[in-house]
Amino acid sequence: MTKFGIVLGSALLALSAIEAASAQATSSNWLVEHVRSANDRFKDVNVAVAEGYTPIPCASGVQGGAMGVHYVNGAYLKDNITDIAKPEAVMYEPMPDGKMALVAVEYIAFKGPAALEGQLFNFNSAPNRYGLDPFYELHVWAWKPNSTGAFADMNPDVSCAAAKQ
Repeated sequence: MTKFGIVLGSALLALSAIEAASAQATSSNWLVEHVRSANDRFKDVNVAVAEGYTPIPCASGVQGGAMGVHYVNGAYLKDNITDIAKPEAVMYEPMPDGKMALVAVEYIAFKGPAALEGQLFNFNSAPNRYGLDPFYELHVWAWKPNSTGAFADMNPDVSCAAAKQ
């Protein structure tokens, strides 16, 4: 193979990788938008409470960042249905003024592998911090951007500092 052929082949591989990453980012952005439009009602924490969600303490990461306060719907945890408009948990960041700012939602499944519109869930073994059996989960940071990814567990820009525990 000539040097030109090697360079051309390398360039085509690089272009293919860029196109694949771009397609994945577009797909991720589409899912984030879909989740946001299906769950925007939860900007008011009172809506979550009225729909049967109850809070558990704010979850911080060992290496920094946090997930926030999870408002969990026990009925949705038990129904074995993944519905984009009925997340098992709604996540809020406690604000210094006492308000709760919607940052993300979490989908949880006990059978897997699980996926939401093609996005695979992460597996959590037992024992875990929630006292649950092994489960699959997907965080979707639809209201607060996450520099580590739209589907990462922790968000380095979320804090539990203002949580009243």
